Amino acid sequence: MAQDQQIIVQRTIDASAKDVFEVLTNPERHAELDGSGFVRSDEKTDRIQAVGDVFTMNMTGDHMGGDYQTDNHVTAYDPNKMVGWKTAPAGTEPPGWEWLWELEPQGPDSTLVTHTYDWSRVTDKALLDKVGFPLVTQEQLEETLGRLAAAVSS
Repeated sequence: MAQDQQIIVQRTIDASAKDVFEVLTNPERHAELDGSGFVRSDEKTDRIQAVGDVFTMNMTGDHMGGDYQTDNHVTAYDPNKMVGWKTAPAGTEPPGWEWLWELEPQGPDSTLVTHTYDWSRVTDKALLDKVGFPLVTQEQLEETLGRLAAAVSS
C-alpha cells in the first residue's frame, strides 16, 4: 500500500481501551472529536455494534459546496481493539476511503490509539481531482486524537 495514500497518527491516551472504544463507537460524540471541522452532528445515534452497520453524519465543507451528509459503512469492529468505516456521500456506495482506529492497551488506564486515514482504494479519477486527497491533514488527525483524549477524560 502506498504511503502517500494514507496518514497514520498515534497517541497514548490516559484511559482504558474500553473507555476509548465507548467514545469511538458512539456517533453522537464524533462532532466533538473531529479535528477537521467537517462533522457537524450525527443523524442517527445508534451505537456502532458490528461490521455492516451504517451511520449517517451531518457535515459541512467547501469541497462539497456547504452542508451535506455522509453514510459511514462499518468495515472493522473488534470490541475494545478496533473500529473503522468507509465514508460515502449519503445514499451512495463508499468510493474507497477509510478511517480506522486501533486500540492497544498499555496498562489498565492507558491506551495507544492508532488512527489511519487511507484513500489508497479510491479509483475514481474525477473524485480524486475534485476532493484533492488528503482532505484531512495530519495536523487535523492529531487534533482529533487530542480531542479524543479530552473526551474520554470528561
